[in-house]
Amino acid sequence: MSELLLNHLGGRWTAGTGAGTALFDPVLGDELVRVDATGLDLPAGFAFAREQGGAALRALGYRQRAEMLGAIVKLLQGHRDAYYEIATANSGTVKNDSAVDIDGAIYTLGTYAKLGAGLGAQLKNSRFLFDGEPAMLAKEGAFQSQHVQLPVRGLALFINAFNFPAWGLWEKAAPALLAGVPVVVKPATATAWLTQRMVRDVVDAGILPAGALSVVCGSSAGLLDALQPFDVLSFTGSADTAATIRRHAAVAERSVRVNIEADSINSALLLEGEAPGSAAFELLVKEVVREMTVKSGQKCTAIRRVFVPEAVYASAAEAIGARLAKTTVGNPRNDAVRMGALVSRAQLAAVQQGLQALKTQTEVLHDGATHALVDADPAVACCVGPTLLGARDADGAHRVHASEVFGPVATLVPYRSAAHALQLIRRGEGSLVASLYGSEDAALGRSALELADCHGRVHVINPAAAAVHSGHGNVMPQSVHGGPGRAGGGEELGGLRALDFYHRRAAVQAAPGVLEALAQAQA
Repeated sequence: MSELLLNHLGGRWTAGTGAGTALFDPVLGDELVRVDATGLDLPAGFAFAREQGGAALRALGYRQRAEMLGAIVKLLQGHRDAYYEIATANSGTVKNDSAVDIDGAIYTLGTYAKLGAGLGAQLKNSRFLFDGEPAMLAKEGAFQSQHVQLPVRGLALFINAFNFPAWGLWEKAAPALLAGVPVVVKPATATAWLTQRMVRDVVDAGILPAGALSVVCGSSAGLLDALQPFDVLSFTGSADTAATIRRHAAVAERSVRVNIEADSINSALLLEGEAPGSAAFELLVKEVVREMTVKSGQKCTAIRRVFVPEAVYASAAEAIGARLAKTTVGNPRNDAVRMGALVSRAQLAAVQQGLQALKTQTEVLHDGATHALVDADPAVACCVGPTLLGARDADGAHRVHASEVFGPVATLVPYRSAAHALQLIRRGEGSLVASLYGSEDAALGRSALELADCHGRVHVINPAAAAVHSGHGNVMPQSVHGGPGRAGGGEELGGLRALDFYHRRAAVQAAPGVLEALAQAQA
């Protein structure tokens, strides 16, 4: 029987009391490790995090907490090789795809270490933030109102998705820890190994105070029951689970603050007037193929719908298909492979089922079944080739605008006019990101503003940005991540904006002398 990974809760490492759930290599089918959270005393563990970890973090200033983030960055960099090995075995990702997760996590941590250092230099040893300038409540300023932000006196519970076990942890934990809030992370079971290993390395290094970072691997049963009114909850996953969370008493009755990132049917739009072979056309084709194949399309930000003018539909289908045909699929340990596996048999079945549903309203432009697997057994490996579909009836193919297949699948959609394209994109009912491709700055700007209200991010690519843009699907810590409507209505990152979620805002109404005393306390 494989190793049982330990949970870290209440300041100590502890095993679940059950047999555990096995984690598998999605290419070879081998059992790797087991996870189990049965029998954990969640209320006591959460209380330890709040009372011990939270108090210790709040006793430090932003500068000191930023220094701890910097120390974590150095530690994780020293263990990168081990993390890559785990990602290959447990997630089935090729090296470049593992880098998106692992190096992306380290980069995000480093960004918040630098942001925190700058904040700490400005505020010195302050343990709270001012929010805006004082407002006059009486004549001659005799009585004023000053808004302040203080770290929540609870914990931050993260329930994460399977596709980013490294980045999903640290993009949430970095701003939480910088804000002074202890973290409990529940990684998705299928890929929990990498999250657990990173937490283990940080805890064992003694960088953070006891109780500041905890991990629960296995079932999520009881986690929400253990939340208290001043805790916060951040969830990444399916819309169905998100709806269950919103109905839970912790949120509905105890008013636990919740941030949700759910399903997202992201779009790429080629503006009118861009002919086949033009710079903008080629940029679209390249980005669509990259987004379909990176991490086998298992990204919440991946392109799912590709909108092009009717006149270039056939040319776009041919160009994208030609690039997809060159994608080698199979065992990520083989240097010839460019796209690895889906994370599990369950995920493979879900992708196949979703693909069949989309096919009822589309045509197949590039068939993933034509890709022979490299160095992998089709009967065992959770591998599937990239598939490009086409929806000639853009208005009638309602499933294309309503269903996300979480794998290497995208649909090409022709549009009649700019207004028609924007209308079709909005049928996604809120997405994490849309990317625009064109050569006219004014037209790109207008389209970006038209789409900004229903997207968390609008990624605009023209020839001037071709060599420097960060990528449609790459979530940069300097920009907000999240989206309205179907995407969950949440918001993360965005530089120091991320700290808002982990602070409570209050108005201090007082005479000027009291507010001056607050300013001196911050200095």
